[in-house]
Amino acid sequence: MAEVMTAPARPAKEPRNGVNTPVLFATINAVRDTPSLAKFTFRASAKWITGTYSESQVESFDGAGGVHTHKTQFSYTHDHPPVLVGEGRGPTPVEYLLHGLAGCIIAGIGNIAAARGITLRSVSSKVEGDLDLRGILGISNEVRNGYERIRITFDIDGDAPAEKLRELVARSMARSAVFDVLTNGTKIDIAV
Repeated sequence: MAEVMTAPARPAKEPRNGVNTPVLFATINAVRDTPSLAKFTFRASAKWITGTYSESQVESFDGAGGVHTHKTQFSYTHDHPPVLVGEGRGPTPVEYLLHGLAGCIIAGIGNIAAARGITLRSVSSKVEGDLDLRGILGISNEVRNGYERIRITFDIDGDAPAEKLRELVARSMARSAVFDVLTNGTKIDIAV
């Protein structure tokens, strides 16, 4: 059974690792007491420009009983490199997927370390994904379109033994939304 993060008997009085731990535990308790606060809907929109080049924006999101906007507008370009019939004007969408995986797990490591009273000095990751183009190009129905395997390696320096630092990664993976989507799949509804 997966561990559920609970507020300690004496919540942390100070932020740690840039995480406002009193707010983290207050949020955990508020969601536990009012489960409807946990329901969030995130949004993005995208438009094709030309060839394999497109642009997307992150939009407002619903959650915690209201509609929220980001402090700034986030726009991202997507393209394929010339070797894949694009012009290299942005990362490929599958590269964004790796970016999202690393960012989600690292955020969790920071939060969980703060909750456990572990001070981090540095956290970095290296993510690689293996993809066989024969699926995407329609050459083989026996090759999947997506990544066949993803590897992620973390380098963590903190004031805890190596075993505790490895536990941070395991707990973060167990709580990561992106890791969950990649390992368990998600139903996608499409309308045209």
